[in-house]
Amino acid sequence: MSTTPIQLRHTLHQNPELAFKEFKTTELIINSINSLDGSKRLIVHTPFQTGTLVEYKVNDSEYLLFRADIDALAIKEENEIEFKSKNDYMHACGHDVHTSILYSFLIEVLKTKPDKNILFLFQPAEEAGGGAMRFYNTGIFDQFNIRNAFALHVSDEFPVGTIASTEGVLFASALEVDIEFIGESAHVAFPNEGKNAFNAMRKFLDRRDVFIKKLDEPFIFGIGKYISGDVRNITPGYAKLEGTIRGLSEKKVLQFLDEVRKILHEVKTETDVDIKLTNGAHYPEVINDRTIFKKLSEKISGKFNFINCGYTMTGEDFGFFSHKWSSFMFWLGTNTGKKYGLHNPYFLPPDDVIEIGKNVFKEILLSD
Repeated sequence: MSTTPIQLRHTLHQNPELAFKEFKTTELIINSINSLDGSKRLIVHTPFQTGTLVEYKVNDSEYLLFRADIDALAIKEENEIEFKSKNDYMHACGHDVHTSILYSFLIEVLKTKPDKNILFLFQPAEEAGGGAMRFYNTGIFDQFNIRNAFALHVSDEFPVGTIASTEGVLFASALEVDIEFIGESAHVAFPNEGKNAFNAMRKFLDRRDVFIKKLDEPFIFGIGKYISGDVRNITPGYAKLEGTIRGLSEKKVLQFLDEVRKILHEVKTETDVDIKLTNGAHYPEVINDRTIFKKLSEKISGKFNFINCGYTMTGEDFGFFSHKWSSFMFWLGTNTGKKYGLHNPYFLPPDDVIEIGKNVFKEILLSD
């Protein structure tokens, strides 16, 4: 007996895996697909260590790509449910739902046998490490003439079943940055004998705030982790911050990074504390093609509650694909009364949204 989309969602939710470690997740997805009636019509490609690209081909024309992400987060779940995570990780961004929606849509395609070529991408490492780019760089897509790409993201910002999107930039460009301040520790009684790394970090943060306030466009330099100090009577010889820079274009994010480098150089000159800046994953902005958005928003509005939501400073790895092919991405609302937000240990979309998401993908396919 084949796995149902809800069964797949529950198994994924119980066994989350982090970016580039989605080995059992990938195995589960492939085994579930291979057990489906009509699976012999599919070609399963595994060009990367995790994730898979499933091909449905009926003719020699172009392909439509539908993508779901499969990785989880290093967050311990707080929900008390039958399918609660069995480890210290969690699908706190809804990727278990995204995967199950795409799987459900694949089942629909096998049943209805549309006369269109379709690629189903179960992508690894959306949360960290740029899985979209690394999967693309395997060269697997070179053999396909892909016309359009589509994706969704669940969110309890919107009522369950609501579809929200916008023309142009939907999600911001996001760049991970780590900044290390390397000084010399000293006893608090003799601070002049050391180089206080924490003070250098504090000086940088003050100047960052001043700089951002002068900008006349949306920008974020959010910092979620600070490290400094070991004991109460020794000034810190080392400090580190881990954050993310976000703007409405990849180009402007890189320009902002140049300004950060200038500020860091000033701080280093003034404090004599060495500074090391390291870039992490960089996601381009997600761009919705104008023509596709106009056509699909009109089509979707006829069957779903559709909202033109404008851009958000959320970062999304699908941005890489949206710069390769004309694309459309949207939010799928999951709120049934209480909002927790993404990356929260209580975030839990209802199973019902799997069917809704599948039906939206179905409408997209029919509209093509």
